[in-house]
Amino acid sequence: MARSEIGAIILAAGEGARFRAAGGAGSKLLALYHGKSLVRHVAEATLSAGLAGVIVVTGHEDMALRAELAGLPLTFVVNEDYASGMGSSLRVGFAVRPTAWKAAVILLGDMPLVDAALIAQVADAYTDEAAAVVPTYEGVRGNPVLLSARLAPEIAHLSGDTGARQILRGRDDVCDLPVTSAAARLDIDTPEALKKL
Repeated sequence: MARSEIGAIILAAGEGARFRAAGGAGSKLLALYHGKSLVRHVAEATLSAGLAGVIVVTGHEDMALRAELAGLPLTFVVNEDYASGMGSSLRVGFAVRPTAWKAAVILLGDMPLVDAALIAQVADAYTDEAAAVVPTYEGVRGNPVLLSARLAPEIAHLSGDTGARQILRGRDDVCDLPVTSAAARLDIDTPEALKKL
């Protein structure tokens, strides 16, 4: 599948409650790693992967995130129901994807070590037969996950904080893709986790 037929959706709407509860100040996605915000790392890596386009789903701190990502060729959409969890953000992002996209790579805004190579690897593994491509590191599923456009009806009914996990469970058309990058399993939930990167 050509990357020109695959887009990307960055989920950046959450409140980062665990980050703040553990002593983090301000928005988690705006926290700095090597002088750049977590979400900027993710956005720049995604843009470098050569996909058809990038949608960013915001909610909490919408204006601050738009300002942080100013100057990048991104499409923004607001999830007004962001407090309900990741499922609603995935639903909102998938609903506005261009019809030309046959699939979308779903990225989390708090995974700054996910690079363009890993994103491209996931996209390149997609075939029309697959409902999804899920990277696995040391046998454990991680991110970013690619979702086929034919999952749109199920995604349209997502809710809560489980993302696509509930609609992929038990399917035999999910491609598990072994990867060598530990970044597939590293998201940032606390200030301590950020310091350890």
